Amino acid sequence: MAHIKTKDINPDIRLAGMIARPLLARMNEKSFRRAQRLMNKFMKGHLPNNMNVEQRYIDRPDGSKLRLLVVLPKAPKPSATGVLWLHGGGYALGVPEMDLHYARKIQAVTNSVVVMPDYRLSIEAPYPAALSDAYLALKWFKNNAQQLGVNPQQLFVAGDSAGGGLTAALTLYARDQHEIDVAFQMPLYPMIDDQPTESSKNNDAPVWNTYNNRHAWQLYLGSQYGTGYISQYAAPARAVDYRHLPPTYTFVGTIEPFYDETRKYIANLKKAGVPASIDIYTGGFHALDLFGGKSELGKEATEKWQHALKYASEHYFSEEN
Repeated sequence: MAHIKTKDINPDIRLAGMIARPLLARMNEKSFRRAQRLMNKFMKGHLPNNMNVEQRYIDRPDGSKLRLLVVLPKAPKPSATGVLWLHGGGYALGVPEMDLHYARKIQAVTNSVVVMPDYRLSIEAPYPAALSDAYLALKWFKNNAQQLGVNPQQLFVAGDSAGGGLTAALTLYARDQHEIDVAFQMPLYPMIDDQPTESSKNNDAPVWNTYNNRHAWQLYLGSQYGTGYISQYAAPARAVDYRHLPPTYTFVGTIEPFYDETRKYIANLKKAGVPASIDIYTGGFHALDLFGGKSELGKEATEKWQHALKYASEHYFSEEN
């Protein structure tokens, strides 16, 4: 992709992009670690008083603990939708607390319980640690669905950016394990392709660019980076069989690195007969709903994914679980 000029950014989010661009231009392992230290100090474990959020700890196979945030509705109703939400951060940084606003927006339009795992980051452990944690959380969700008031036939998986990539990976993995039937997925502007695409090459757009993307993939894939041995569960764009994946919704901006891989992912799902839809925002950079959240474009993107999720909660149910 050619140099992204300021005039290429959608006018509605142009100012936000101009502010974010220099601040997030060169993210590498050092800056990921620095940002994560700040998140651990100021966000982790700090729960809002205006939401019904519980911390749960579940056992990993090695005996360590995986922390979950369980966001319960203020006014519970029977047969809630279960939404496993996976936060973004390039697989390298983040805590579930930073995405509680997503849980709030999910519950604004659905009767749902949202579970948010504090999965291991690539700066701690490379692939498959994050996927293992996500699958463990999904299994816990299924096994505790009735206790949580969740319909076990309506388990959804969703996330943004790297969380969107992890969503796509998890639904692939769950399909192939034949233990859990995911009813719907919503991988927003997902990070799914470690291989350069036209939109991810030489991309200097605000928020996320080629430099950041390369360093994030290097950390996530570890010693496998740059080899021909990358699993589809690490980079879901490498999948060859898209059959029997859950109905899908996503959105993406035209100037961000993940533009091509996201469109191709949806096209492959459709070819496989999977109900899949995408909204495309001209001049939109990465995470436009967050960094341009107060703009009309950001509000539109949020309202559209909320509508897609509400529709899914009314129409999509798995046959098993």
